[in-house]
Amino acid sequence: MSPSALFEHLLKVVSSSRFLEKRGLGNEVPFFICAYDPARSVDIDKMRGNLVTKLAERGVTILEIDLYDLATDLLRERGIWQQVLDMETGVSKAELKELLQNVLDPQDHLVPAIAQRMSKERFDVLFISGIGEVFPYIRSHNVLNNLQSTAKDQPTLMFFPGEYRQTVATGASLDLFSRLHDDKYYRAFDILHYEV
Repeated sequence: MSPSALFEHLLKVVSSSRFLEKRGLGNEVPFFICAYDPARSVDIDKMRGNLVTKLAERGVTILEIDLYDLATDLLRERGIWQQVLDMETGVSKAELKELLQNVLDPQDHLVPAIAQRMSKERFDVLFISGIGEVFPYIRSHNVLNNLQSTAKDQPTLMFFPGEYRQTVATGASLDLFSRLHDDKYYRAFDILHYEV
């Protein structure tokens, strides 16, 4: 789907009362995936900004959480940002990944930070982006799994660079960059198939 077609679809869906009131979800968590071609990431970022503006004009308030920005904020708040930058060139990728996974653990650090931001603002829909920028030290399915108890009152829409596949035979998976087929996640709805 082109960015302009995606924009029109998301504007229609996200501003609808059916979406905002979480109707038709069968008691599932109101999580939605907006998968897109990773090669169009720049266009999608621009489209998302325009979408937030247009939704605001329709009275729909969006809380945007960019996982990369959140991760760097957390590292700065904990006073280790410069330390991570300094050690980056002197350690292996595996060691750096392990360090970042520990200090940015979704359950212990990331989701509590998201919950804190959610508690400070009034919003109708939570947008999560920056998935590709934080791979491999933050995995989208871990964020969603840990958000289930925190982000259940308003719909959450995750912008995902890749594919969200749902089949009877293999279940559902988040295929990052349309190449990495290992993030199993079953509870989200594909926003591209959501109708109002």
